[in-house]
Amino acid sequence: MIYLITGGERSGKSSYAQRLALELSSSPVYVATARRWDSDFEKRIERHQGERDERWTSIEEEKELGNLELGNRVVVIDCVTLWLTNFFVDTKNNIEESLLQAKAVFEKIKSIDGTFIFITNEIGMGVHAGTEVGRKFVELQGWMNQYLAQNAHEVILMVSGIPVKIKTSHEQA
Repeated sequence: MIYLITGGERSGKSSYAQRLALELSSSPVYVATARRWDSDFEKRIERHQGERDERWTSIEEEKELGNLELGNRVVVIDCVTLWLTNFFVDTKNNIEESLLQAKAVFEKIKSIDGTFIFITNEIGMGVHAGTEVGRKFVELQGWMNQYLAQNAHEVILMVSGIPVKIKTSHEQA
């Protein structure tokens, strides 16, 4: 089962995903995709870690999510935007190569028997990116979000902390 939780910044995506995971399992896995860029980001990581208790197994993995031992587990992947950033930076801002690499990893995840809850951002719904590299990343994020949504069994849009189901399993592409 694949869930995609999407929405704007601070819309309640992570909280909702964590509640869902705990409804589905008494011992879920949390996969953090963030790189530790600076001290501000370090504080953000610490805040997220503080939101989870001893029921959680936490794993940090920047890119190769499909190589993790996640079979028969409920897994929250937080988040697609940071995960894509890692591909984007490593490919020197190449949209096509980043998308190919991320899709290949996602296909590995799809082959694992488990429940995956992906958290992503709808950055294209926000302020227009002011730089060329920013616009390229918005494009990459949009393409990947479409791909994930097509492959997900359920897609939930978070709006001001309220989950709005926009796709259910019988609508899978």
